[in-house]
Amino acid sequence: MTRIAEQLDILEQTPLIEMQGQVLEVRGLACRVGGISVPVGAMVRIETRDPLLGEVVGFDKDEVLVMPFGATGGIKRGDIVTLIQLAQTVPVGDNMLGRVVNALGQPIDEKGPINGVGPRSLYPKVVDPMDRPLIDEPLGTGVRVVDAMTTLGCGQRIGVFAPPGVGKSTILGMMARGTSADVIVVGLVGERGREVQDFVQKQLGKEGLKRAVVVVATGDESPLLRIRAAQAATTVAEFFRDQGKNVLLIMDSLTRFCQAQRQVGLATGEPPATKGFTPSVFSMLPILLERSGRTSKGAITGLYAVLVEGDVDDDPISEAARGVLDGHILLSRALSHRNYWPAVDVLGSISRVADDVINAQHSTAAAQVRRLLAAYKDVEDLLNIGAYADGSNEEFDLAIACKPAIDQLLMQGRSEMPPKGKMDVFTHTSKQLVALSHIIEQNKTKLAQQSQRMRQAQMQRRR
Repeated sequence: MTRIAEQLDILEQTPLIEMQGQVLEVRGLACRVGGISVPVGAMVRIETRDPLLGEVVGFDKDEVLVMPFGATGGIKRGDIVTLIQLAQTVPVGDNMLGRVVNALGQPIDEKGPINGVGPRSLYPKVVDPMDRPLIDEPLGTGVRVVDAMTTLGCGQRIGVFAPPGVGKSTILGMMARGTSADVIVVGLVGERGREVQDFVQKQLGKEGLKRAVVVVATGDESPLLRIRAAQAATTVAEFFRDQGKNVLLIMDSLTRFCQAQRQVGLATGEPPATKGFTPSVFSMLPILLERSGRTSKGAITGLYAVLVEGDVDDDPISEAARGVLDGHILLSRALSHRNYWPAVDVLGSISRVADDVINAQHSTAAAQVRRLLAAYKDVEDLLNIGAYADGSNEEFDLAIACKPAIDQLLMQGRSEMPPKGKMDVFTHTSKQLVALSHIIEQNKTKLAQQSQRMRQAQMQRRR
């Protein structure tokens, strides 16, 4: 019944009569159109020499503001503007798996048209919070440092916060290839053109693409298309979620989605607010993020890349996203400079649902590793200058002794994936973490015995 009701709602939004207006003025990214009365969000066609689609983004008295999906060059005063659709939709269907599409849902991978798809609203009704079950199942990603130290739950929303050039796309690609999710939906929003092929062919790979849908809007496209790509990727994920699938939604990046909305906001006359971002950015951000999550039908686990320049706490998008997300994975430039991959700052990362999806043994082992990493960080400067004396601090001694074993678990090559077998990827990593905990206990016992022998030797010398 829900699907039928949705189709009827879309049908109601289809204009029964042709409505037209005329271009009065082009200013910046937007056109002023007169002689037509349509709501914000309606899709129109500007009848230039090469017809151009656009979206109504605002109105002023009797005129509407239309932002084209392409460059405004070639649009002239008096061009006819025709209403196409009152509501925005995107085609969805099972046959989209293995395909790369643009923000309008049109295939761009030269594999021909996609058959068996139907329209679905880009802006569905909000899910009742009481209809969202608790998150109580882990989601394996195939990335050991994530599965062990910042375990994700099915239906969680988490941010991957990273400065440029520290392996953000690489870790997202590793998660896409190694995840235990049924379906992967990737939204490449505002990426450079060459990075699209790189992600699809190298990061995702042929095996990953078989169960994935990739939605693309590059940085040289209209800000409206970049916004729409994020919405379309989420809509496709919702389609598979409603089929009972466990979906992994990867969006790269949330920052460029916000930058696109800032461009639209400024073009429609919004005042710049926090560091140049318009108020609409901070209202649209939680709406997009809240669409991920778990429902009674299925789950969407959202991975949202956030580009960070400078301090994370000083970045308005990072700060706003952290307030909505269920945790964050922080990538470190310092670790990447040491060729430490993935460059995840374990101490700066957190998963707010981890304790709800892991057992007590895993939780204890993760806390133990985290404590030793903190101790090693405290003593690292002394080690680098040769100023630390063995035996000065038991916790420091244990952290130094266990660091190679910890690194062996947390470091992972791009092509290094968990072995395929009866055991799922999360359980495999969890067992490795528990095994590491046993090694730590063995080192602890060994160091205690060494310390005892040293004290006995000192006592004998005094005698």
